[in-house]
Amino acid sequence: MDWSDEGIILGVRRHGEAGAIVELLTRSHGRHLGMVRGAASARMRPLLQPGNSVLASWRARLDEHLGYYQLEATKMRAATLLASSHAVYGVTHLASLARLLPERDPHEEIYQRLILTLDDFDDLGIAAAHLIRFELAILAELGFGLDLSACAATGATTELIYVSPKSGSAVSRTAGEPWRDKLLRLPPFLRDDETESESGWSGQDLFDGFALTGRFLLRNVLEPRGQGHSDARAGFINAVARAMARVAVP
Repeated sequence: MDWSDEGIILGVRRHGEAGAIVELLTRSHGRHLGMVRGAASARMRPLLQPGNSVLASWRARLDEHLGYYQLEATKMRAATLLASSHAVYGVTHLASLARLLPERDPHEEIYQRLILTLDDFDDLGIAAAHLIRFELAILAELGFGLDLSACAATGATTELIYVSPKSGSAVSRTAGEPWRDKLLRLPPFLRDDETESESGWSGQDLFDGFALTGRFLLRNVLEPRGQGHSDARAGFINAVARAMARVAVP
C-alpha cells in the first residue's frame, strides 16, 4: 500500500533512538500517522515541527499498518510560529482540535481551514477569528454544527445577534430581547449577513466567539469523551486578553 498527499504536521513522538511517529492532517487521507526514520538528524529536526506543510509519501505492507513516511517540506512555518507565544498556544490547540476527527477519514474543508489559520498567525486578532471559525467547522464536521443562518423563532435572516445555548440556533435582536441575559452573543464576524471584512469588531466580539464555540465543544464533543478544553486554548485566549489590554492603555 502506498500513496502521496499534502499534509500539515500536527505532532511528533520520538520512537526508538533515531525514529519518530509523525502525525499529519492530510488533504485526502485525513489525520494519519506514520514512522519517519532518521527523525533525530540535523536535517530532519527543523522539518518535523508542528505547523509545517509537507508533501508526504506513505508506504506499508497492509493498509491497517502504521507504515513509513517520506516527507518533503513545502512550507516551513514553525520557526516563525515558535517566535510568538500566542502562535505556539494556537498551533497546539489546533492540533488538539484536529485529533477530535476520526483517524484516516478525509476532511478537506478542515484541512483548508487549518492552512488559512496557520498562515495568519502574525496578526493576533485575525488569528483569533480564524481559530473560532475553525472550532465552528470542527463542530459541523462532527455532526454538531450551529445554525447561524436564520432566527430560530421568526425565520428572519437579518439582525441575528444571539444564539440559543440549548439549540445552537441564531436568534434575532427583536425575538431575543426578552431573554437577552440567557442567550449567547453572536459576534459580527460569524453572522451570515456580515461581509468577510476582518475589521470592525472588538476584542469583546472575540471573547464572545470563544464563549460560543467553547460551550458547544465542551457539551457536545469534549465532555462525552471525558475531556475538557485544552490548556493551550486558555493560553491563547489569555494572550488575546493581554493584547487587548495593551491596546486599551492610553
